Amino acid sequence: MSGTEEIVAALEAVLCGADRPVALHEPYFAGRERENLLNCIDSGYVSSVGRYVGEFEEKLCRFTGAKYAAAVVNGTAALHICLILAGVQPGDEVLVPALTFVATANAVCYCGAVPHFADSETESLGIDADKLDAHLKETAELRGGICCSKRSGRPIRALVAMHTFGHPVNLDPVMKVCGDYGLTLIEDAAESLGSYYRGVHTGRFGKLSALSFNGNKIVTTGGGGAILTDDEVLYRRAKHLTTTAKLAHPWAFVHDEVGYNYRMTNLSAALGCAQMEQVENFITLKRALAEEYRKAFSGVSGAQLFTEPSYAKSNYWLNAVILSEENAALRDKILEETNRRGIRTRPAWTLMSRLPMFRDCPRMDLSTAESLERRIINLPSSARLGEPFIRQEGKIR
Repeated sequence: MSGTEEIVAALEAVLCGADRPVALHEPYFAGRERENLLNCIDSGYVSSVGRYVGEFEEKLCRFTGAKYAAAVVNGTAALHICLILAGVQPGDEVLVPALTFVATANAVCYCGAVPHFADSETESLGIDADKLDAHLKETAELRGGICCSKRSGRPIRALVAMHTFGHPVNLDPVMKVCGDYGLTLIEDAAESLGSYYRGVHTGRFGKLSALSFNGNKIVTTGGGGAILTDDEVLYRRAKHLTTTAKLAHPWAFVHDEVGYNYRMTNLSAALGCAQMEQVENFITLKRALAEEYRKAFSGVSGAQLFTEPSYAKSNYWLNAVILSEENAALRDKILEETNRRGIRTRPAWTLMSRLPMFRDCPRMDLSTAESLERRIINLPSSARLGEPFIRQEGKIR
């Protein structure tokens, strides 16, 4: 068989029992979602006031170990507020991976700041801290304790570490870079609910972290996000800013700064509460699916399933096959054939540095990210697809 035929056959072996088309990722509603939504509607509290918003935040804290969680309308809004609370100012630069979803870079621009693109490494698909350190040694300097670019003169205020496809970044060297250069670490944990770095949940290492609960995430609220932090002052400010900066008063509308109408609705949180009750099952299902993909691709030449780094336990939010450099030219042919068969594969995101609005932004050498972009194919990863592989073992509650 050709390389394309081998890869398609491996996919068909795993997905042979799935109804077509097989979505890339779809939500799984198997709990009290309907009951919670009807309760919410019956209560009349469907906007940002209601019991479920606070309950959802509490569930997030218990699950992740974070002291505080502020639920918002989506992951991009969460990241925007994280950057504001980290002190990012107009004209600053913020280090972000070139290999990421566009929201990571967009949120930087919402602050009037400039994305500064960093390369990835192959173990986690996240920021290459060693390569970044070498880049900063050459192109940045500390001025009065503030990291500044020698090229632009702008302060480099923060670093956003994104956990690609749910796999944790190698955070220890990333945190060292942040410490050495006075950078605030923010985790873009949009994809990594249920993933752990050295036994600690992602989102616990940055000063602030952002989660997403979009319809394609492991837990969904339809559209939603959350800010995680262990800092009570930052948490209270996050709640204030995301509620239009309105001062508490029985009837008066007094706002003490420019705020944002970013609070999550009670309807969304009602859905999220039911989803959080099933999150452990979702992770079990997704890890079972990933294992089947791993076995199916173990004998395929020129393609390998990306698996969790040695230091991590991943939620396997979105499975990815990485083609060899020799097979990179087959990517689009594989995408075309699998989608023709109703298997909704997709490529990785276009690198941020190649998008028209970011082409003039500062960047380091991005050769690894450029190579990965050519070679990644994402595979259908819905939790439901894992059911056939563990049902006989009685692992589904």
